[in-house]
Amino acid sequence: MLHSDDGRIYYTLTGALLTNQIRTSPDQKLAPFDTSAFVAASRTVCGPFSWIDDMVPVSLFGKTDPGLRRSNNEDAFLIAPEVGLHLLADGMGGAAAGELASQIFAETARELLPRTPPATEEERLQLIQQAFEQANGRILDHVATQPEHRGMGCTAELLILWNSRFVLGHVGDSRTYLYRKGQLKQLTRDHSLVQDQVDQGIITAEEARTHRLRHVILRAVGTTETLAVDFLRGNTFAGDLFLLCSDGLTDMVDDVLIESILALPDALPQKVEKLIEAAKAAGGHDNITVILSEVVAP
Repeated sequence: MLHSDDGRIYYTLTGALLTNQIRTSPDQKLAPFDTSAFVAASRTVCGPFSWIDDMVPVSLFGKTDPGLRRSNNEDAFLIAPEVGLHLLADGMGGAAAGELASQIFAETARELLPRTPPATEEERLQLIQQAFEQANGRILDHVATQPEHRGMGCTAELLILWNSRFVLGHVGDSRTYLYRKGQLKQLTRDHSLVQDQVDQGIITAEEARTHRLRHVILRAVGTTETLAVDFLRGNTFAGDLFLLCSDGLTDMVDDVLIESILALPDALPQKVEKLIEAAKAAGGHDNITVILSEVVAP
């Protein structure tokens, strides 16, 4: 949602769907959320957007693609430029259940968005924590009434940028990267069986990429009553480029190729498209979602 003064155009983003409405008064409500919007939106793009938050110019673009082997898309993403929020969720637990889990996470975060940006870093962290906790509870409640969906859940990335700072919440094996001064750094750690084995020295990172158990997730939203969320925070600088992606990208494309694409002098939409096409060229086994957000020099 892009909030402006009375009578201007307001934008609301639901999952991967962007719509616009004109309000005639500040109290007028936007149309209610429609779950079917996510299904239609799973093959759309968002952006490019540019906004200035606390005098920090940021540009971003996002896109999701079903890949080459799946007819459905269990990924969902949400962008709320006015509060600097970026969200990506990858559903699990079967086609219908997986789509619903990622939708629940995105919609929960959307409902929690304040009309104005939070005032402090702690308030932003609290917003992220509430999104994870409430989505976790909602998915568990759903499974309690729909036992055939037992095992559903989602991975999730939730990033907020503002005023030369970032805060990030992470659960699962979707990832957030930071490309800074020509170098790509993975900010998050996968909550997966193979990552634990890599950390213990049992297998190498290269072996983990093709391991038969690489999709075994040890932590996901909606699978246990208590959810442990990884929180990260740090400074941002002009030229920083944040990448949020589902494992449909990283299972197919290694970090070296990702870095080389991000280094190109292309605009964000072209970089996103090239990342997705690289994943599809390597097989496109899963849904692929990519969000790029760049801190631009004033």
